[in-house]
Amino acid sequence: MTHHRHHRPLDGKIALVTGGSRGIGRAIAERLGRDGAVVAVAYARDAAAADDVVARIREDGGRAVALHAPLGHHGDAAGLWSAFDERITQHAPGTEARPAVDIIVNNAGIAMPAALPALTEEDFDKVFAVNVRAPFFVVREGLKRLRDGGRIINISSGAGRLAMPEAIAYGATKGALDNFTLNLAKELGPRGITANAVAPGIVDTDVNAEWLRGNPAAEADAASRAALGRVGQPDDVADIVAFLASHDARWVTGKVIDATGGARL
Repeated sequence: MTHHRHHRPLDGKIALVTGGSRGIGRAIAERLGRDGAVVAVAYARDAAAADDVVARIREDGGRAVALHAPLGHHGDAAGLWSAFDERITQHAPGTEARPAVDIIVNNAGIAMPAALPALTEEDFDKVFAVNVRAPFFVVREGLKRLRDGGRIINISSGAGRLAMPEAIAYGATKGALDNFTLNLAKELGPRGITANAVAPGIVDTDVNAEWLRGNPAAEADAASRAALGRVGQPDDVADIVAFLASHDARWVTGKVIDATGGARL
């Protein structure tokens, strides 16, 4: 039983976080769990990592479940929601015929560090399939379950607004995601559902570890790009997502929130 003094901002809410086993997605899942949401941690490959996130959320007194749901192929979004329906009822039994969701975080994404001359059509299709098509259809399938007053939060990138020719297709996927966010906000506003994007800069995650960690020159360069003078941490992004997921952000919609620490101001 929750006493009022322990009320958490997301008590009674159900959240789905894609790419929730590592990096920014993991930080988001753990934070939403601490804030009281039941969290479905969707992951593509690493079952052990996803189970670890679920264990951490439970240790903190939260509720969570891992969903194995790779994204990037036709039918994947429907598969993800089938897994959600099946697993979430065990952890958040409700009266609904179909399990409901309150917060959808489209965080799953892949990098594509290729300039135009090196970019192949296969690379292009792959990065758009995961970074754009998957969020489109995760939301399309999720709308049947998304409660009025819900939240859609898309994890974009500073590359959506800053020229980075060395990752030209990746940047294009984030521009598309930002536009999708705008249209969702307009379309779903009458239901009290907000749609926003969060655009991180360089964050110290596994994805960036190879070139960033233990490389003082790279770290100094990355830190120098932010007005705040350091490399971003996953929690820096997760805390913004937590705000957008909460009641406090009810009057913010259709926005891309810059989470780069002030890159290239």
